Amino acid sequence: MTRTRVRRGRAAARASGGRRPRPGWRPVGAALLALALSAAVAWVLLGSPLLAVRRVEVAGATLVQRDRLVAAAGVRTGLPLARLDTDEVRARVQRLREVESATVRRVWPGTVRIEVRERVPLVAVERAGRFWQLDRFGVAVTESARRPAALPLLNVAVPQPGDPATEAALRVVQELPERLARRLTAVDAPSPESVTLRFSAVGDSGPLTVVWGPPGRAAEKSRLVEALRRTSAGRSARTIDVSSPEVVTTR
Repeated sequence: MTRTRVRRGRAAARASGGRRPRPGWRPVGAALLALALSAAVAWVLLGSPLLAVRRVEVAGATLVQRDRLVAAAGVRTGLPLARLDTDEVRARVQRLREVESATVRRVWPGTVRIEVRERVPLVAVERAGRFWQLDRFGVAVTESARRPAALPLLNVAVPQPGDPATEAALRVVQELPERLARRLTAVDAPSPESVTLRFSAVGDSGPLTVVWGPPGRAAEKSRLVEALRRTSAGRSARTIDVSSPEVVTTR
């Protein structure tokens, strides 16, 4: 019986040509298939029009026109979305003077979404017959021939970012409570330590000038101003000096 099985095995081997399956080809085939799939995916992402830029969305823009923002972004239609440099697009958008910050996102399969945070005008500055609107950093956001009615007028020698007097005045304006801020008409800052605020009249109280001094202690100074305005002496006063809250004077 043993010899018969051996002869049958030899006969089967001769019938198959003496070849045996080579299991080593299986990993090679799987690797080639994986490479082919990777190449296909890379082509779809980086070279195919299937996932290319077809639309640019803009959110948060009111001061800057959409067309101008899209032009500044420089996003090329037809560019594969995966090849888009979002950091570079964001940097270009943030060069617009109206834009404080921006984010750029890919929205698959073919949309670029740009969300901007615009600069908020805080004061107006008059220069050569034009009114420039400055944000909290002293950056000129926009300009107009007429004074913006809703913004106080800032009077400083050098109204620009980095100027100490400008920065002090802007900080004081930001610190004011809303009930005072909405009556503010002008801010004078000959130096960082000498900020003076001018308020419009309310009721039977006439216009008021407040010598504020340097930034800081805003809540305390605001309470003193409002408490004095509730007294007969305060209502008749045209100037209140709270630059040193420990010694408040009126005149």
